[in-house]
Amino acid sequence: MVKAQKTQASRNSATLNRTHLISLGVYVFFLLVRAVLFRRRLLPFMLLTLPALAIEFWFERIGRPVFAEGTQGKELKRAGEDLEAKGLTEWMWDVVYWTWACTALVALAGDWAWWFYSVVPLYSAYLAYTTFSGVRQGFGGLSAGAGGDGSGSGGGQSKRQAKMEKRGGQRVQYK
Repeated sequence: MVKAQKTQASRNSATLNRTHLISLGVYVFFLLVRAVLFRRRLLPFMLLTLPALAIEFWFERIGRPVFAEGTQGKELKRAGEDLEAKGLTEWMWDVVYWTWACTALVALAGDWAWWFYSVVPLYSAYLAYTTFSGVRQGFGGLSAGAGGDGSGSGGGQSKRQAKMEKRGGQRVQYK
């Protein structure tokens, strides 16, 4: 196997193991504080930690390396997806981290702190809006090349052509 795949497999295994241990620690901390010190409601805990648990199980499914018995012992069959990828994977990590923070805050401060979890849908809406507006701006200049009015200056000229004519340099003749 390629060295890069082996590196990714070991990195994914370490990341997943660390994630599961931290998650277990945060949730056990919440339950211990609830059982020993303060009464915290369990229904919001179960409902609001469900997305993070689903994401963790998804990461486990796509990121855990798969080994198979081969002629030389265990051989890497599949390294797993990159758990450090940008985009959706990065957003899912943010949800997991924010869930841990909110769970610890609720354990220490009280059930009112679950309101901090409302940041997740607000952040998601912000990301969706900025992504949509960026794509829309990217496609905005395409109408000029298709005969639309676009954002070019002066009768279908490119910006470079308009500058050249403004300086009195090379004139472009259109037929």
